[in-house]
Amino acid sequence: MANYGKPSITTQYVRQDGRTAVVTGTGGLGFEVAAKLADLGARVIIAGRNVQKGHEAVAGIAAAVPGADLRFEVLDLAALASVKDFTGRMIAQGGSIDLLVNNAGIMSPPQRRVSADGFEAQFATNHLGHFALTARLLPLLQKSGSARVVSVTSIAHRYGRMDFDDLQSERKYQPGVVYCRSKLAVALFARTLHQRARAQGWALASMAAHPGFAGTNLFAAEGGPKSFMTLLSTRLLVPLLGHSAAAGADPILHASLSPHAGSGRLYGPTGFLEMKGATGECPFGAGALDDEAGERLWQLSEELAGVSFGAYLS
Repeated sequence: MANYGKPSITTQYVRQDGRTAVVTGTGGLGFEVAAKLADLGARVIIAGRNVQKGHEAVAGIAAAVPGADLRFEVLDLAALASVKDFTGRMIAQGGSIDLLVNNAGIMSPPQRRVSADGFEAQFATNHLGHFALTARLLPLLQKSGSARVVSVTSIAHRYGRMDFDDLQSERKYQPGVVYCRSKLAVALFARTLHQRARAQGWALASMAAHPGFAGTNLFAAEGGPKSFMTLLSTRLLVPLLGHSAAAGADPILHASLSPHAGSGRLYGPTGFLEMKGATGECPFGAGALDDEAGERLWQLSEELAGVSFGAYLS
């Protein structure tokens, strides 16, 4: 479902010349966000695990945006060594990062899978890899002086419950339940990062965004293009209840670029059940407002990922 050939570039934002953005994910939402940022003059780094898809995304955007300043870098969020390698390359190149869009993700593998480090795959990819990525890029984000970190969650975060006694779903694996939990973890991280940044004087803003029910390749990535869930989603549910990947990307762009977007807030579609509609501020689910859970998840994530936000600023 990813469209690498013709990005949709619609909503107008202030030019981003001289600013550097890192966007995780090569298709769907990531592709649309990267295309818009490139069109606005930003230097864009698309980071993903699939080299072919990464180069296809760059070629598609370059064809639509002549003179675009963008490149692809390998980053497998489900492998902490890959996160370390990627951030090491970024730091070695110097400069600053003005925008980090933590977008890449996987959705509901039918069978439980584990990452290269032994963590449940959805938790590892959707949350833990991005947590480690943000921590290790903190020095470059601080150099910006006005950086934003945008964490892409989902409507599904409202149905998630943190189970700290079975965080890796070893005792019980239910694909949809685990997906909701991983997206709740993303929302908790966005809010806790905002709180810690304010408390410790980090020069960054942390926003969350969700795309509503967008026509991306998440279903096809796990079930295949002809699976029941893929066909149900693409041929019935998205046309009836949802919207395009380009429309789904707009809340992410709003959180990334709008002067009206505030740190610690969530942006998404404001139509029926937040599945589609005009972009606006949306309420976090009750689970994401649990500050104690947010702090507990933060501490566990630092331990599991082997990172410490404070250490990267010392």
